[in-house]
Amino acid sequence: MTTTVPKSEAPAAIRVHGIEKSFKDVQVLRGVDLKITPGSIFALLGSNGAGKTTLVRILSTLLPADGGTASVDDYDVATQPADVRESISLTGQFAAVDEMLTGRENLVLVAKLRHLKNPDAIADDLLARFTLAGAGARKAATYSGGMRRRLDIAMSLIGNPPIIFLDEPTTGLDPQGRIEVWQAIKQLVDGGTTVLLTTQYLDEAEQLAERIAILHQGRIIVDGSLTELKQLLPPAKVEYVEKQPTLEDVFLTLVGDHDADDSACGSAGTDK
Repeated sequence: MTTTVPKSEAPAAIRVHGIEKSFKDVQVLRGVDLKITPGSIFALLGSNGAGKTTLVRILSTLLPADGGTASVDDYDVATQPADVRESISLTGQFAAVDEMLTGRENLVLVAKLRHLKNPDAIADDLLARFTLAGAGARKAATYSGGMRRRLDIAMSLIGNPPIIFLDEPTTGLDPQGRIEVWQAIKQLVDGGTTVLLTTQYLDEAEQLAERIAILHQGRIIVDGSLTELKQLLPPAKVEYVEKQPTLEDVFLTLVGDHDADDSACGSAGTDK
């Protein structure tokens, strides 16, 4: 039985109603409903095989649905796919950067492929926004996992798409790299971008999302803010709690704040 947390009426950047998808005799999506508010981060949680990536592929016009309807930026995914593609950017589970090019060259290349004016200025602006300016002249092959992921997200923003899909963007990253990517995602929303984030990491959803949905066995079983979801369970009565530092507190205390420009890392920033 689906648990539904009431949602206030608001404009929707993404609307999904009754989406279904099967692969041969395996039904992956069994009637998914979603509504995502513009300028927010919406996290879609689910275990492996829950259908998260399948839903993202449908919304990004890479895969047709078997049933139901969906709109992105008020364009119908099935009947207006070209308009949907103009409104979105998709960052998959693995960074799609050219490691033989420098960070700056990757950005300039994408800007030129999109026929934008002043590709050099666009590249410089994005390098600065994602704290990669000092590493812009280095080949992407020398970047750490977090830096490479941030470059990948920066490339996705070229052309200023109002909606971006991030499909498990921190998979395989170390804790420091994950924190770097979290900071980059928060910057997207500060700039007005709508983010649909799929993840298996519960702490990632807690850190980033204004609204969270859980996809299980092809259906959304709960959808609400973190506070609303917590209210679905009775509070535990605790007489005394001694607050212990979190692992993140320990990690950041020991290694320091890594939000500064990665140029200090030199060419030895490649993950081991």
